[in-house]
Amino acid sequence: MQQDWNIKSRAEACEATQRPFVEGEYFFTSLFLDGEGFRRIDLCEDAWNARRSDPSSEPLFSSWRSKFEPPAPPPPEALQRNDAEGMLRTLMESNDPAHTNTRYLLAVMLERKRILRPQPSPDKSTLLYEHGSTGETFIIEDPGLSLSDLVAVQEEVSAMLNGLTATSVPAEENATTVETGAGAA
Repeated sequence: MQQDWNIKSRAEACEATQRPFVEGEYFFTSLFLDGEGFRRIDLCEDAWNARRSDPSSEPLFSSWRSKFEPPAPPPPEALQRNDAEGMLRTLMESNDPAHTNTRYLLAVMLERKRILRPQPSPDKSTLLYEHGSTGETFIIEDPGLSLSDLVAVQEEVSAMLNGLTATSVPAEENATTVETGAGAA
């Protein structure tokens, strides 16, 4: 299942009523899968309840409830950080299939650090995460790695985080790593 895995940002207002969310208010996020990929909408509680009671509503891929917290303005950075979150964002923008294993491992690392929060996904080949502070949705393909695959992927991630960027790793080297991981499964 190869899709465009774009990061969808949390809305500042209800999709149905256009009323801005207020700090501390609970709202509902819904993901829909259509011909163009994933589409996210955020609804206030009243709009969510109205949608649920409407039998003609579009079927959901996934949904969850969150508390609205306006994002803090990001502090200015003198240098671009090359950390796990930055690397994941870079790899998601490139959407290169050779980095599927790396994106998965970075997402799991960020989940363990409680930066990304897992969300329900009915599709076992797709992991859904919400960024704890920004509310962005990360859609990650689960490559089904085995324990024997992890060493090669960990080495790739370590090399990237130790100064190499996602675009500076030679494509042949990545292809070898991915093929080795896929062949061992």
